[in-house]
Amino acid sequence: MTTPAQPSRPVPASGPDLHHYRFHLPHVHLGSPFGNDWFALKAEKFARFFGTPVFLVGQTFIVGVWIALNALGYTKFDVYPFILLNLAFSLQAAYAAPLILLAQTRQADRDKAHAEADAQHREDLAKAAEQRQVLAGQETAQLLQLMKQNTELTELVKDLSQRIEKLTGDLHLTLCKGGAKP
Repeated sequence: MTTPAQPSRPVPASGPDLHHYRFHLPHVHLGSPFGNDWFALKAEKFARFFGTPVFLVGQTFIVGVWIALNALGYTKFDVYPFILLNLAFSLQAAYAAPLILLAQTRQADRDKAHAEADAQHREDLAKAAEQRQVLAGQETAQLLQLMKQNTELTELVKDLSQRIEKLTGDLHLTLCKGGAKP
């Protein structure tokens, strides 16, 4: 029985273009170093288990008990020089080494793919930052132009207000002089 392949990161409902892992999505198939079927998942767990403290302590305990039982004479199934124990270690190494090498190779492939995706993401961010900087420069130029136009309009309003005030004063003088004469 196999399990269906599942992406390691979900795609958002808003679309892959808005997702910050969108450059990693083409490399989702590299998520598991041994594939995505049942056997592959178990093989990966087994290969990863080899380096854990639980495995090392457990193996040390089993080997210690094995040697103690045989050396102290409680059992005679593998007497010194422990040929059966050496055969068990050889069998373990025969399976462990290829699994570990395969895991390392696939991890290197995943690391390379993710590094390329990260570089592509950084380039995208740099382009977006450059576009924002150009847009900010354009908006700054527009603001300067609008401020210049505002200053010109303010000066024009000031000139017109002064002319209106002068004309109002002249009109007042004219009307007051003309109204004072009999």
